[in-house]
Amino acid sequence: MKLINKFILIIFISINYCIAVSAADNLFEKAKKKFEKKDYEKSKFLFQRNIVFNPKNAESYLYLAKIFNTEENQEEEEKNLDTTLLLEPSNEEAIYMLINIQLDRSNFEKANTLMNRFTSICKKMCNKKTEIIKSLQDFEANNEKTN
Repeated sequence: MKLINKFILIIFISINYCIAVSAADNLFEKAKKKFEKKDYEKSKFLFQRNIVFNPKNAESYLYLAKIFNTEENQEEEEKNLDTTLLLEPSNEEAIYMLINIQLDRSNFEKANTLMNRFTSICKKMCNKKTEIIKSLQDFEANNEKTN
């Protein structure tokens, strides 16, 4: 009898786990569709709910960073990008977005460090390297003029 109860409990837990995973995937897809339609408030809420179910989903944090970027909330954008990189250290898009934040802040040293990291891992976004290098060179040139 105890064996049957344990077996039923294991099946019940397994089914609930599968339902929760499915719900999290569904939330992510709904959030992504809302984001693509530029419904940022609803997509933000759905990405945050998705993170509750799946806190290791780097893509949810990346999309939240993009939303905060559109809201011009650089602090929250950076927090979500940092979390994305903790979960997925070779995420090119997150590194690229962080480089842009550092360039906005005129933090040449940090931008250069991130650029080196970006260069060493880039696969899909390598075409952005020249854009970043130009921005860094412009920053250096402006720095030299003011000194």
